[in-house]
Amino acid sequence: MANQRQFPRTPMKCRIKISHPSFGELLAQTRDLSDGGVYVRHPDLAKLPVGSIVSGQVQDLPIEAPVLQMEVTRVDAEGAGLRFLEHSA
Repeated sequence: MANQRQFPRTPMKCRIKISHPSFGELLAQTRDLSDGGVYVRHPDLAKLPVGSIVSGQVQDLPIEAPVLQMEVTRVDAEGAGLRFLEHSA
């Protein structure tokens, strides 16, 4: 099977706060990152249906990171793949 990814992934571990009405806020850890999205490890994320919208904010930076809207594109036992949503200004 050919790799059909639009953006190359880079392994990256950092803490991220994810918010969704079904669970409130949780702290999780990223596994990898690309220009199009991020994979986040946390078992509660695996319970979200594909298409759910979550908010995410990277933690522990010297300045406050922006809060981004992301869509769940896939889930597995470890967590979820999230696609960054474009902001229309």
